[in-house]
Amino acid sequence: MLLEGMFIPVTTPFYADGACYWRKLEHNVDRYSRTPAAGLVVVGPRTEAAGLSDEERRESLRVASESAAKEKVLIAGVDAESVVGAVRIAEQAAEAKFDAVLLKAPVEWQRLVGENSFAQVGLFFRAVADRSPLPVVLWSDAAAGGFEIPVEMLGTLAAHPNVIGLMDAGLTVERLRAVRAATADVKSDVTVTTVFTAVTGRMLEVSREGEATFVAADALSSGGTSLAVAPPKPALKTRTKTVGFQVVDAGTASVSVDLLEAAVQGVVPELAACAPQGCHEVWAAFKDGDPALARLKAERLREADAVVSEFGVAGVKYACDLNGYYGGAPRLPRVGLTAEEKARVEKAFREVRN
Repeated sequence: MLLEGMFIPVTTPFYADGACYWRKLEHNVDRYSRTPAAGLVVVGPRTEAAGLSDEERRESLRVASESAAKEKVLIAGVDAESVVGAVRIAEQAAEAKFDAVLLKAPVEWQRLVGENSFAQVGLFFRAVADRSPLPVVLWSDAAAGGFEIPVEMLGTLAAHPNVIGLMDAGLTVERLRAVRAATADVKSDVTVTTVFTAVTGRMLEVSREGEATFVAADALSSGGTSLAVAPPKPALKTRTKTVGFQVVDAGTASVSVDLLEAAVQGVVPELAACAPQGCHEVWAAFKDGDPALARLKAERLREADAVVSEFGVAGVKYACDLNGYYGGAPRLPRVGLTAEEKARVEKAFREVRN
């Protein structure tokens, strides 16, 4: 699976009593699908996924898959304290026709350091990758309370045939170069379209259905009137692209240009949940060969990035409400923003519209 472009981290809307609001999730995913984003990360890190029940997570994946455009790469977050639990979530994602899973280290091991603890984290990642029905993307987070995967461990894990890349919330140019050096020998072939964009499983499924459902008019006639039927959709034309170990930046949109210049494959800024168009414009300007414009657009996002980073999920959700997406209040024990905090978000997003 190709991990190239901008990805949107999807939040979970709730009713006032804390129940999941599926219709609002449908609305958000449908609107995200109309943006130029490459894909969506559902029930991922830095959201409220850890507070969802097993059934709520399964339903979140189903709703998102059925609401998303078939061209969008769907990645499901895997947050579990055991290999069995992680594999179960990966199986739910496969049932919902997702394309990959995003695997983070168990919270218990994130708090520990030392050679033995690192070995057990590495074992967790490998064991889940062995059993996952979908390709695995590793999650690394250098923030307090997170677990930054050591470069040496990444070099080993990248050799696993079912581990295709990394989303890193603490990525720097120096770390990106170190990861590239440690995984330089890793190569794999991915299926892409004729213009080198990702091919999702749902795209292939639609293509196969089109071929299977075509029936010629003469085959339906029995001496009477023939029935004309629509011709089948043409089979999806694909090609193969060779990629290395794919690295996606999960930092802030306003400081991503340096990493783009260092040839990071993709970005998944937290800000994209509430301002996907603004975040994509940074990516698009750089890909169009205008890094100066990309820096200008990134600078315009700096204040919005700052308040989102400060207020977390509650800030993202309030900004979603401002920009035409359903955010709403977070689920307890998280609380919403105060009036003063809302005013700061409103000021930061005054010029950041979708």
